[in-house]
Amino acid sequence: MSIDPPTRPAPQRSTLIRLVLNSAPEEVRAAVQSVILQLDPVHLRPDERSTLELVLAEIVNNIAEHAYSGRPDGWIEISVRPQPDGISCRITDEGQAMPGGKLPSGLFQDLNVPTQDLPEGGFGWLLIKDLTRDLDYERRAGRNHLRFRMAIGGV
Repeated sequence: MSIDPPTRPAPQRSTLIRLVLNSAPEEVRAAVQSVILQLDPVHLRPDERSTLELVLAEIVNNIAEHAYSGRPDGWIEISVRPQPDGISCRITDEGQAMPGGKLPSGLFQDLNVPTQDLPEGGFGWLLIKDLTRDLDYERRAGRNHLRFRMAIGGV
């Protein structure tokens, strides 16, 4: 007679994933991959998974590059919680505040200009604003707090 080992129930959609990492580029990539892997039990569609990975990578890389000005000794906390209406994300750091204390405009750039006049960046925030819901930023007690939700299944 054989006895099957007990099965572990899949994490509930409300399970919190929390990572704290240094702002070094290699840690940023590993952290984003770790979050995505930990979301496997949620059964995201491939496009949802790729979108979340892109948004997280863009935000966390921006923090490492701009808020910490490339210093690898800063910390970044990523909290992700699957919920019925999508994936809620919160990212916190102690780097420099967003310019003007608010999110960048993320507006479309005019690309019909000479090559030397093309903008160097600014496309990341355009993507982030387009791909997320309920995007919010505030600077509180010397920390940056960025929150957003990714829709799941069109919700």
